[in-house]
Amino acid sequence: MSRAPAVEVEGLRNLRRTLKAAGVSLQDLKDAHAEVARVVQAAAAPHTPHRTGRLAGSLRGSGTQTAAVVRAGGASVPYAGPIHWGWPNKHIAAQPWIYDAAVASQDAWTGRYLAALEHIIDTIEGTPGP
Repeated sequence: MSRAPAVEVEGLRNLRRTLKAAGVSLQDLKDAHAEVARVVQAAAAPHTPHRTGRLAGSLRGSGTQTAAVVRAGGASVPYAGPIHWGWPNKHIAAQPWIYDAAVASQDAWTGRYLAALEHIIDTIEGTPGP
């Protein structure tokens, strides 16, 4: 069950295009997204609904060139989506613990993300970052 991202960075597509044109590895952006995902995952873990522990054990974060991604569930835990987003027809109330964790930890991951972007931009301009 897919939803719109909790947070969208304006101008990110243009930044990726500019970085690529400047010859900068987009791996740096992927690493920044992975760091954001780790922060959100750590914030979400203690709030994961818990009965058997399988849902909590399926929580994982990763970064791509375009996004920070925190996922839960999989083939062996197919109920993660309905637990997170709800399923009104089955009388399952939404418990959006990952979304809530992203919002609650925003100050923590925003600072790290901006520092990573500043470092990347400093690399383009030829001045070393902090």
